[in-house]
Amino acid sequence: MQLPGLSEGYILQPKLFSASRPCRLVILVSGRGSNMQALVQAASRQAMPVQVCAVISNQMDAPALQWAREQGLRTASLPHRNYQGREQFDEALANEIEAHEPDYVLLAGFMRVLTDGFVRRFHGRLINIHPSLLPAFPGLNTHRRALEAGVAWHGCTVHFVTPEVDEGPIIAQWAVPVLANDNEETLAMRVLQSEHRLYAQVLSWLTQGRVSLDASGKVYLTDVGCRSFASTPNEQDAA
Repeated sequence: MQLPGLSEGYILQPKLFSASRPCRLVILVSGRGSNMQALVQAASRQAMPVQVCAVISNQMDAPALQWAREQGLRTASLPHRNYQGREQFDEALANEIEAHEPDYVLLAGFMRVLTDGFVRRFHGRLINIHPSLLPAFPGLNTHRRALEAGVAWHGCTVHFVTPEVDEGPIIAQWAVPVLANDNEETLAMRVLQSEHRLYAQVLSWLTQGRVSLDASGKVYLTDVGCRSFASTPNEQDAA
C-alpha cells in the first residue's frame, strides 16, 4: 500500500482502525527490542486494534527476534553486511516491509541510518523513538551528552522519520528529571521506562485515527489535550 504523492497543503489523513480492520504494523529492531516488547504487550493489554505483521531485524541473532517468535509473531532477518551498500540493503528491506502491507512502520531500536529513498518511500508511515528531548542531543550517546551538558530534564521523543536524522516532525515527548546522583546507566533506565510508556501512547493514538501530518511537516492530534508528559523525581513506575 503506497500513500499518494504530496501536493502543497495536502494532509496525510489519519486512518480509522477496528477489530475487523486492525492497524497493520511492521516493527524494525536491531537488539533486545524492549520497545518492541512494550508495544506488543501494551497493544494486547489495552485491546488495541493492532496486527503486528512482522518484526524485522538487520541482525540475525537479535534477541528481539527470539522473543517475537515466542509470541507467535512472524519475523525476518536481513543482515546488512550481506549487501554491497546502504542502498541495496534499504531496497531489500523496503521490499520485505511492503510485502506485509503495513499501515505504519515503527522503528524500535533499529540501529541503521536509512537512505533518503527508503524514507521517502514510507513517508508518513515511518515512526521512530529517540532517547532525548529533540531537537536536543540527536544521534548517539544521548545520556552521556545530557549529563555533560548539565541539563535538568532529559527524556524521549516519538517522531515521524525524515531524511534528516532525528529531525522529523515530533508527535509526542516525555521528560524525566536528571537527578544529582545520576550516571549514564541510571538515567538511561529512567528514560527507557518513559520510552515504553510514550511509544504505547502514540500507538494508541494511531489506532484511534488521532494523528495526521501535513505537507509542511506539522503534526496534528485530534481530541488529544496534551502530547507532552513528565515523570516526577520519585516515580518508579515500571514500563
